[in-house]
Amino acid sequence: MQERLQKLIAQAGIASRRASETLITAGEVSVNGEIVTELGTKADPEKDHIKVRGKLINPTLKNRENVYVLLNKPKGYLSSAADPEGRKLVVDLVKGHGKLHPVGRLDYNTEGLLILTNDGQFTNYITQSKAVPKIYDVKVKGLPTTVAINKLRRGVLLEDGFKTAPAEIKELKSTDKNGWYEVTLYEGHNQQIRKMFDAIAHSVVKLRRIAIGHIAEKWLKVGDSRRLTPEEVNGFRTPLQKPARK
Repeated sequence: MQERLQKLIAQAGIASRRASETLITAGEVSVNGEIVTELGTKADPEKDHIKVRGKLINPTLKNRENVYVLLNKPKGYLSSAADPEGRKLVVDLVKGHGKLHPVGRLDYNTEGLLILTNDGQFTNYITQSKAVPKIYDVKVKGLPTTVAINKLRRGVLLEDGFKTAPAEIKELKSTDKNGWYEVTLYEGHNQQIRKMFDAIAHSVVKLRRIAIGHIAEKWLKVGDSRRLTPEEVNGFRTPLQKPARK
């Protein structure tokens, strides 16, 4: 699979993604014997010979272990591997596994389950697949009517012009002042759940992702992480089922 050169160089442990870009623009990188200086150029390490300062990096990439880590993300962390503003990053919570990146995103002020990996193909599948449900516990301000919730179930036009797909919404035990819901999405528009409930005038007070596909982990404390087992990873390659709520 083709990936950006700076990403491949970083995965080989030669330099950070940003430093890898400098190597490229400085003419230190070649693909199949030709110097590459344009950022965004892609290559396939299974087919192309990639050299950095004359050294072939394909063997390093081939021997690299794929790592999959499940994190219970706290609020106040950015779902990214870098940030020019210097905010706290989810990768800071999973050190010791090599260079990882988050699979998709959780909003800065949203907590819950997030997978980090160095497997680009796995990332593309999870983020682009319409067959991998993401399940959330949602607390909203006020008590939406059944009519309003049914509107969200059918799909709603957001302020930014995005039309949401039908969503699965199950009412949980609410209080006198706040509604609680379990929301299942099969898409990942930016801040989608918050914008959905804003569209029916009930802003989100608390948002937590409780499952990704078949992966649900109620014993993982906020801020903690663990490696996914091979069986859990392979489970994404078989027909998926939503985990039963416990």
